[in-house]
Formats: sequence, structure tokens, C-alpha cells
Amino acid sequence: MKELPRTGWVESGILEPESVAEHSFRTAVLAMLLADLQGLDSGKAVKMALLHDLAEAVTGDLTPGEKRRRGLAYHAEEEAIDRLLSGLPRDVAASYRALWYELREASSPEAELVARADKVEMLLQASEYEEKGVDPSRLERFWHSMVGDGLASELLREIRKRRKRVD
Repeated sequence: MKELPRTGWVESGILEPESVAEHSFRTAVLAMLLADLQGLDSGKAVKMALLHDLAEAVTGDLTPGEKRRRGLAYHAEEEAIDRLLSGLPRDVAASYRALWYELREASSPEAELVARADKVEMLLQASEYEEKGVDPSRLERFWHSMVGDGLASELLREIRKRRKRVD
């Protein structure tokens, strides 16, 4: 994952884009902070954040558009998670698999928080690329992402304020 560039940035013409590992790490840090500030289980949130893109070590980084084009019949991520976890002790693998599915289904407050942290991280990265001189029109599609409400939306407001100061 350290060598796997984020596909959306590649498609947008970013030279030397962040890797999936870099994205996952910062998402985990954001999830930890947001969970602690909201009184949620930060350990659970961090685990989910670290697992959220793990399947991409096998599948590659698929954009949301590519996932939609493949439809509901696309199960490569599930197969990848099963493959990646298969060498672990059964109880540990089952725990991680359950967290991964919980995140995928957004079936807990922590899962919803990690999904928001994932989007906030992406928008923070877009902001940083703009600050480094990337043409904002190449990144516009990322700014239409929704992060929900609460602290994640407050962070997004701050990122947008900072973006406007750069314009």
C-alpha cells in the first residue's frame, strides 16, 4: 500500500500523489481524534480506519465511479479481505473481518465517523495539493464530497476557509 498511489489523484494529474498507506494513516489519526472528542471508542475507530482500504493491497485503488460501474456483483474487496486475513489466528481474523463489514455497512457510530474521517482526509489532501500550486479546477470533483454533520463538517468548514484564503 506504500507503493500504491491514490487513483483519484492520478486521474487528476497529480504528480507523485499520496499513497494508499499515507491516506490510511492520516484517516486513522483523524478517526482517533474525532472519536476521542465525541466520546466514542477510539481504538475501534482506529482499527476500522486502518482496515478501511486494506483490500486495495490486492484489488488496487478503485475510485467510487469504478466501483459503481462494476455494480453490486463486484465482490473482489470481500475476497481480498478474506485472503489478507486468512493467515491470522481465527479469532483475530474474525474480529478484523467483523470491523471491516461494520465499516462497510456504516452500522455503528464509529463506522460512520471513520467514513467521515476518510472524506475529510481526502479534502485535506486536495487543499494541500492546491496550496502546492495544483490547478484547483483539476481537483473540483473532490470538493463535492459530503462528510455529514458534527465535528467532521466543522473540520471541512475550516479546510474550505483555508482554501478560500489561498484563492
